[in-house]
Amino acid sequence: MAAAAGPARLVRCGQKDELYRAGLRSGAGTALRGLAGARPWLAWRREVELLSDVAYFVLTTLSGYQTLGEEYVNIIQVDPSKKKVPSFLRRALFISLHTVVPYCLEKALLHLEHELQMEAEESRSPESPPALGFPSRSFIRSWVRKQVRELTEQQKKKASQVVDVLKKSIPLLHRLHLAVFYIQGTFYHLSKRVAGISYLHFGGLQGEDQSIRSSYKFLGIISLFHLLLTIGVQMYSFKQKQRARQEWRLHRNLTHQKQNVHCAERSSILRS
Repeated sequence: MAAAAGPARLVRCGQKDELYRAGLRSGAGTALRGLAGARPWLAWRREVELLSDVAYFVLTTLSGYQTLGEEYVNIIQVDPSKKKVPSFLRRALFISLHTVVPYCLEKALLHLEHELQMEAEESRSPESPPALGFPSRSFIRSWVRKQVRELTEQQKKKASQVVDVLKKSIPLLHRLHLAVFYIQGTFYHLSKRVAGISYLHFGGLQGEDQSIRSSYKFLGIISLFHLLLTIGVQMYSFKQKQRARQEWRLHRNLTHQKQNVHCAERSSILRS
């Protein structure tokens, strides 16, 4: 008899899949380091991890098989109707959201932040040589650099603020989703929530998950309160920084005005 998979099985499934994915990433990295050396491995380590994750899900989920974690807890994927397995497009969407999209977002924010910092340093010291250690090897990086150079100073400041907000918001979004999962017990991964992929459990004791669901709900409520507290602290810190910047600007303007008045008084005394 089939029933909705409880949060305990979903957590064990995710942990088991992560264990096998980590082993696959480690093996691929070791092979690359042995064949090409440490420098190429360091330069392409993140891409190797991405290809390993994609290969794992292509050979399992996209091919219509259970992952090793799903086999471990005896669950299968179903679409929102709960009556059939997800379509090929739905599974491909999940894999893209779970592996490729986080990689692209991480790289885009990294490149954008780096280019904005480089532009700020060049504006402060135009004669300083360009920083080394961040080679331009991708079309995306060149495109980001071109777009940044076309921005005005005000737009660059806004872009820096947006990048900072996104870097802080993404972990908070994952924490929010995890808290909601603990309360609802349906979607362990955000990518599965977006793709509409849930799980059914076949066989075994159905009351086992029901007995601990209340514990997960309590954990979710605590996680939600902790997240709200974290957001409140970050907002308070942001307001304090904004107030400090305004006070510093006011102090700088007053100092500048006093210097102008002092210079005007000295010039008037010299003329007299």
